[in-house]
Amino acid sequence: MKYDFDEVIDRSRNRAAKYDERVKKFGRQDVIPLWVADMDFRTAQPIIDALKEKAGQGIFGYTSRPDSYFESIQGWQRRRNGWEIRPELMSWSLGVVPALSSLVKLFSEPGDSILIQTPVYSEFYDVTEAWGRNVLENQLVEKDGAWSIDFEDFEEKAKQARMFLLCSPHNPLGIVWTREELDRMARICMENDVLLVSDEIHSDLVFHGKKHIPTATLSDEIAGKVITCISGTKTFNLAGLQASATIFPNEEMKKKFDTFWMAMDIHRNNAFSSVAMEAAFNEGEEWLEQLLPYLEANFDFIREYCEANIPQIKPAVPDATYLVWLDCRALGMDNEKLRRFMIEEAGLGLNEGYTFGRSLSGYMRLNAACPRCVLEKALNQLKEAVSRL
Repeated sequence: MKYDFDEVIDRSRNRAAKYDERVKKFGRQDVIPLWVADMDFRTAQPIIDALKEKAGQGIFGYTSRPDSYFESIQGWQRRRNGWEIRPELMSWSLGVVPALSSLVKLFSEPGDSILIQTPVYSEFYDVTEAWGRNVLENQLVEKDGAWSIDFEDFEEKAKQARMFLLCSPHNPLGIVWTREELDRMARICMENDVLLVSDEIHSDLVFHGKKHIPTATLSDEIAGKVITCISGTKTFNLAGLQASATIFPNEEMKKKFDTFWMAMDIHRNNAFSSVAMEAAFNEGEEWLEQLLPYLEANFDFIREYCEANIPQIKPAVPDATYLVWLDCRALGMDNEKLRRFMIEEAGLGLNEGYTFGRSLSGYMRLNAACPRCVLEKALNQLKEAVSRL
């Protein structure tokens, strides 16, 4: 079927955090919300149909997880990424961030250092510090708007780390790491006995002819040292249903993870996430193949608009995710002034760049997963605000 991503959907009764929490986050209700990473698009029709059928049954008791659930994930990864996952090494969890948090707790000790590459989404800081571990930053290097790994620093930091949290593809920079980059990072981790945890939640949202490479597919040797976190929640806009999969290199590590969640009696999908995820992975590709070019055109629109109308703001067009990293340094504002400017003058609710890298100044993150007309309105407001400076 043909999907309409230009449709503007009223989310005022959707209980959407992206909209309902505007006053809490920005101090006002009237900002255009382009912050938290969910999309303003209706999900794939097979998912909606599966959820309607489930709701129509009228019974929402404890939910089983049939073999077909993990088989749907296995089939998706085989088709999309050429990755053959053994279902017996796959665990369910509430989401990628809860999985990351539990992995930090289970496979490191208080006082250990956890290596991250900044700027990176703020939960990488949160799940490390929440358990009394130290954040060790390998700061990505920017040159003429392009970001790259400082491998000399990475190698030095790896000598001090217990675990490396890799964001692949990268949020917020939208980088699709090359095979060479992934292999080099993985081998440095192995040489220093650093556990590599690969967050691949955005791996289905890849553009411009790039190809996502699951870290665990680099080699059998590397696969034996990598834990991977994946989900369909970003791909199909299902974050509110809370489900992800964690793939382990061996049964011993999987058992440790499963025991942790069983101890809190958190080991079942809710009644709706089970059927939604299975429908997504089995029947959602048609929707995704229509979504990707729409998002790519949104990125082109943002780039062209800023070049023509707001040259002071330079968007880093992503090769993955639907998040656009804005370089606003030419506005000459510190972080707090930039935040107030975006809210009070431009009427936009964006993510502050310094939450992704605490030493950064002058950046914002914009969520481009919305109808084109919403982006146009937002950028017009930004243009007018900049022109008044």
